[in-house]
Amino acid sequence: MTYATRRGWLLVASVFAAGVTIEADGSSRLKDVVTLQGSAGTPVVGYGLVVGLNKSGDRRQTIFSAQTLANMLQRFGVAVPAEQMKVENVAAVLVTADLSPYARAGTRLDVTASSVGDARSLQGGILLPTALRGPDGQVRATAQGPLSLGGFGGGGGGNSVQVNHLTVGRVPDGALVETNTPRVVGGGDAIVLILKDPDFISAGRVAEAVNMDLGGAAAHAIDAASVTIRVPDQYKNAVPDLVARLEALSVTVDTVARVVINERTGTVVIGGSVRLGPAAVAHGNLSVRISTQLTVSQPSPLSKGGQTVVVPQEKVEVTQEDAKLLQLPEATTLEDVVRGLNALGATPRDIIAIMQALKAVGALRAELVIL
Repeated sequence: MTYATRRGWLLVASVFAAGVTIEADGSSRLKDVVTLQGSAGTPVVGYGLVVGLNKSGDRRQTIFSAQTLANMLQRFGVAVPAEQMKVENVAAVLVTADLSPYARAGTRLDVTASSVGDARSLQGGILLPTALRGPDGQVRATAQGPLSLGGFGGGGGGNSVQVNHLTVGRVPDGALVETNTPRVVGGGDAIVLILKDPDFISAGRVAEAVNMDLGGAAAHAIDAASVTIRVPDQYKNAVPDLVARLEALSVTVDTVARVVINERTGTVVIGGSVRLGPAAVAHGNLSVRISTQLTVSQPSPLSKGGQTVVVPQEKVEVTQEDAKLLQLPEATTLEDVVRGLNALGATPRDIIAIMQALKAVGALRAELVIL
């Protein structure tokens, strides 16, 4: 067996929320950084059956899928005791979706079906009509359709191949919303915007951008997470028009200086606001390689009691690179950090140790998050 340090590439990126549009000057649209208070989605869930599997469904020990199938067949006039049923083409699943606050009857939703039994694969399955209920127990939508797994599996006789996860699938546009959810955009004389990433500086900038667009002092920050806006007289009966106008505004949000480290995968992500104090970093790699070679030792010809044995011969090699010293001046930027660490030839594993050491001595002026 060989033990050796592995070389890798330094992954440094500025991470932004999914779907956020970044302008050339670094600003974002207001709709990408805030949400309207009271407009949260509703999770819906249902229990159903997936049929049409190729002997990869729930087996006999999963009794609830057989009982569900027996109950369904009874509705069609087929009475079969559940304890006498033995099918492998059916799997019990939980179906989940996120109902938009503005969804109306007839709207289509994507749903996810997850196996709750011991099915080996949902490949090729079709979801039977499944009622999706909200937190209040009311049926909000009905889901059905063929599953898309984004992978496949096959094989037999001890040989098999599998690509991606096979016990969770999606049905694009598989749910049909049954009822309307009454939603009122805003209410009274004010609306409240909720920041997706609470921050006092960002809240102040959002209020400033709204005031510049509407004029006067219509908006002010309540706290780090919310900004209240007084509805102008011309929008008293047209609050959606006001929201549509504000969503297009450009605002520059502030970000927390943060370094995220995933020690399991060796991933290091450094935010653009990270700064370093004066420090000096010495880096050197120690590589240990242990190799074993098996040789055969045979007794001399015509010897008595001699045996042929396998003799392992171990070889140990230790290599240490010359340490390099990198001096980081005051207020070093992200670009300087990246250039310096790349100059040292540091791998992601090395950078993890370097970042932890810089934080320990107080030179890393950022939040260190270890996943």
